[in-house]
Amino acid sequence: MNYLKKLVWALICLFFSLSSFSQEHPSIMLSKQNIGALRKGVQTYALLKKSWKKIKSDADKAILEAIEVPVPKEAGGGKSHEQHKKNYSTMLSCGIAYQISGDQKYAAYVEQMLLKYAAEYEKWPLHPKRKEGHQGGRIFWQSLNDFVWQVYTIQSYDLVHDALSASNRKTIESKLFEPILKFFTVDCAGTFDKIHNHATWDVAAVGMTGYVINKPEYVQMALKGSAKDGKTGYLAQVDQLFSPDGYYTEGPYYQRYALLPFILFAKTINNYQPELKIFQYRDQLLAKAIQTSLQLTYTDGTFFPINDAIKGKTYESSELVYGVDIAYADINASPDLLDIAAKQGEVVVSDAGLKIAKDLSEGRSKPFSYQSQLIKDGASGKEGGLGIFRSGSNEDQQAVVLKAASQGMGHGHFDRLNLLYYDNGVEIFPDYGSARFINIESKKGGDYLPENKTWAKQTIAHNTLTVDQTSNFKANADLAQQTAASVSYFKIDKDLQIFSADENHAYPGVRMNRTTALLKVKELQKPLLIDVFRVNSDKAHQYDLPFWYKGHLVDASPKIKGFTDQLKPLGSKYGYEHIWLNAEQAVPGKSGYLSILNNKRFYTVHFAADAPLSLKLLSLGANDPDLSLLESKAFMLSSTDSKDQLFFSITETHGQTNPVNETTTGASSQVTDLQVTANHPDRASLSFKVKGKTYQYQINYNNKENFIKIN
Repeated sequence: MNYLKKLVWALICLFFSLSSFSQEHPSIMLSKQNIGALRKGVQTYALLKKSWKKIKSDADKAILEAIEVPVPKEAGGGKSHEQHKKNYSTMLSCGIAYQISGDQKYAAYVEQMLLKYAAEYEKWPLHPKRKEGHQGGRIFWQSLNDFVWQVYTIQSYDLVHDALSASNRKTIESKLFEPILKFFTVDCAGTFDKIHNHATWDVAAVGMTGYVINKPEYVQMALKGSAKDGKTGYLAQVDQLFSPDGYYTEGPYYQRYALLPFILFAKTINNYQPELKIFQYRDQLLAKAIQTSLQLTYTDGTFFPINDAIKGKTYESSELVYGVDIAYADINASPDLLDIAAKQGEVVVSDAGLKIAKDLSEGRSKPFSYQSQLIKDGASGKEGGLGIFRSGSNEDQQAVVLKAASQGMGHGHFDRLNLLYYDNGVEIFPDYGSARFINIESKKGGDYLPENKTWAKQTIAHNTLTVDQTSNFKANADLAQQTAASVSYFKIDKDLQIFSADENHAYPGVRMNRTTALLKVKELQKPLLIDVFRVNSDKAHQYDLPFWYKGHLVDASPKIKGFTDQLKPLGSKYGYEHIWLNAEQAVPGKSGYLSILNNKRFYTVHFAADAPLSLKLLSLGANDPDLSLLESKAFMLSSTDSKDQLFFSITETHGQTNPVNETTTGASSQVTDLQVTANHPDRASLSFKVKGKTYQYQINYNNKENFIKIN
């Protein structure tokens, strides 16, 4: 335990020997002493004014409608579910509107809403449509949503606290918030003491409520776990769920989601007990986590869809609006965060939002810079990580992600050494993300579909190697959680970015290494994506390496001869049952290429292998009676009855089409003659030509000082 952690624990013990917290409201995102400046700011600073107008508009609409507190009935996306979500959102808007305008009508709306919940809450049993395998909530189908509801609701109560009568405050606290605290800590004890994003929302809700209604014992539980021994609770989650680089183990999508309770509770702690110096904890880890979240997006703002991700989610989400505002105002006023705030187009109407809007208006912003970097995974940073390469401007950037991390707990996928590639504002080699239509009740109530397990999590759904048509760890998440991939080499130079990682646990007796690089050659405008996937075993296996791609296949060698009168599934389990086999043929000379047209640009993937292989063209959709799977296409390099195999590929980005002028330029690839010239235990020698010039490319696996040689 480092010095800062010891200091935090000592301060916690000291402060919880006190009987109560000083009570001043509001005291979370808005503080009483800054209300005057904030009222002036919403009339002065453009971004804050815009955000305030939206809040006020939402509040004005809400107070004109009848208050509805329905008996919980439907699952995610259903009427009662959506109404309760709307209620916490409108209460927060009205709470902010009250503080900015001073108009009692907004506080009265929140008061009446909370009194209705106080009259009904204890009558509700566990939700009738609670999720299978999850703790049910009282208001929602899963307790997680109840925790989220309370995180927002306690903020609204804090905002209107002083406008309520003492008797109504007593009713709301004794009939609503205290029963909620009991439910969250006793009935949901198993969740409360987990190290997991559900628990993060739980402890944040409990801790924030404890501060606001002056229940120190619940704050102590939130920080240190139900046993108050520090083995669980908020601080343990900060310690165990984040790496020193600020990477959240469940992946970018859940990092975004979990950041809000982490950062909001930290803000509450800081406001009530600044002596705890929570924002300094683990070397300003929460600030790192927000910066890392932003680095885990492509330049269009979308998060890399690793693990159980809903694709299309961007840093414009409310979690990152809160995160960016608090990170800038309370932790580290890095000017590049102002650039993100401007792109988000809104701020939280709060002390932090005031500072962001003011500094933006004064021209203090600096362009956000996406970085090529290795982001380590694991509490100590020793469970692999994500290698990210970037090249080009934000308007036309190549981005490569190689996932060589841990399983990522229950939301993890079986995708060791998975590869993603972006260019020209679009996905080239995508990840499927999760199989889920969130909040679409007709699609399994908005929950994860069965195909999330049978397809999206399986290894073959990703751009990585599958052995013997079986997923990593035989799709056993508990087994996969015990080990992680390992980083063997990472280096960023001007003309060469390279990441090499090993995975030796996913298949018994099978050793895998993937070495991926972006190489700038003077003959071409765009760097080449070079990928070398080597696999070794003492026994013969079938090795399948798919490249799921976006776009249209326009050329190939060998020429593709698709099946014209029948399709059949590629296999019977581990995701293979969902794949249609569209074409299959041997690859003469163990090398070939395919050209893809995507967003008016060409991508030619040249490939070569060490052992004989076949080329298979695939599409998704087999064994899908509900037509839930999304359109996806792949080409796959397949090698049967091989002990060792080396898959060598180069993806060249070139040319363009103009459908308006009906012109095409640069459609022909300039890369030729890929060869695997040697594959030894300690090195692999490869060669290729660019416009006739030969390049020798050698990987020295055991020589970190001279890992790559290029001649």
